[in-house]
Amino acid sequence: MTDVPLYAKLGFTDAEWGLIAGLPQSVLTAASAATHDSARKTRAEVAAGLDRISDARASASQLVSAAASAAVVEAGDPELGEEPPVIEPSDPAGYAADVLGRAAEVATLLSIKVSAADAETYKHWLVEIADEVVGAASTGGVLGIGGDTVTENERSFRDDLAKILAG
Repeated sequence: MTDVPLYAKLGFTDAEWGLIAGLPQSVLTAASAATHDSARKTRAEVAAGLDRISDARASASQLVSAAASAAVVEAGDPELGEEPPVIEPSDPAGYAADVLGRAAEVATLLSIKVSAADAETYKHWLVEIADEVVGAASTGGVLGIGGDTVTENERSFRDDLAKILAG
């Protein structure tokens, strides 16, 4: 007798679950890469995003909790001090466009497969991840003084993600 994976119990295929569970990390990466920062600021953005992903393991939504748990297994658990590698796409704009396309695909999938409440909770969580990442470190300025908390590219990615998910 084999155990049925949780994602199958939730009604998803392996490929669908890979898309759902992988999207939070992809949103984190795209939001961080929207504006090139120093290594220190990029690490701060990644840490903020991973904390938001990790915290969602306690979500009341079984979908979000399961997706967060799967994402933490892949990326590393910040509560255990695990630091995943910082992913810097060679084409940040192209990567962001790909992530937005996958977000639209997930939004459609969720509208078919889960309750409206679970779908909205998951989509809101993705926007929270992006928001946390783009607000984690200011860009520009001198010695941490001045600069933009959220750059135009970061704001654009976050807003595009929110529009696609509101759909």
